[in-house]
Amino acid sequence: MATPAIHTVPAGERWENKRAGEDTVLSQHDTKEAAAAAGRQQAMRDKAEHIIHKQDGTIGERNSYGSDPRSSAG
Repeated sequence: MATPAIHTVPAGERWENKRAGEDTVLSQHDTKEAAAAAGRQQAMRDKAEHIIHKQDGTIGERNSYGSDPRSSAG
């Protein structure tokens, strides 16, 4: 089973990293850039996908640091 993706998401004036399907905040940051860097490091450690959202909540960027989840769609 694949490790859940790490999402970098806006949270008011701050940015957070969360694991997909969980409410627990892995880290909080003052800037999107700092949050994305921390999320990238976590995704690399976990060999997971990293999904960076835009300020409006839509997905802006996706990177896979393990098995590409889109390649297993069949």
